[in-house]
Amino acid sequence: MKKTIFTLGLTSLFILFTAMQCDKDDISVNCEDIQLDLLEFKSSIEELANTSICSDEFECRYIAFGSKPCGGPWEFLIYTTSIDTLTLTSLVMEYNQLEANYNFNCGAVSDCSTPQPPISFGCENNQCIPLY
Repeated sequence: MKKTIFTLGLTSLFILFTAMQCDKDDISVNCEDIQLDLLEFKSSIEELANTSICSDEFECRYIAFGSKPCGGPWEFLIYTTSIDTLTLTSLVMEYNQLEANYNFNCGAVSDCSTPQPPISFGCENNQCIPLY
């Protein structure tokens, strides 16, 4: 599964960089394609994070996820140390950079609010529950 997610990430990266090298006339079509690729990539990252389990053996953590056009993340992704955290971190960093490139090249806009990170966690049904 890790190889599949990594391969998906590299494939998405290739597609996005290829799409960024286009004529101005094609930018709206390519931006739509890039947005769809980003959604798929985001979904695969969330699937990996959702495989993590909460227990006394593993630590709950969070990471800034996404890149708002105004700056900062869209949200904080919750996960535990039960998964390969280095792979998750690498994929999230790649996704954040790709979304920042999309924002810049495609003129994305958003509100400039910033999400609050959790201050601690609870554990219910093997899932980390963020506490704010």
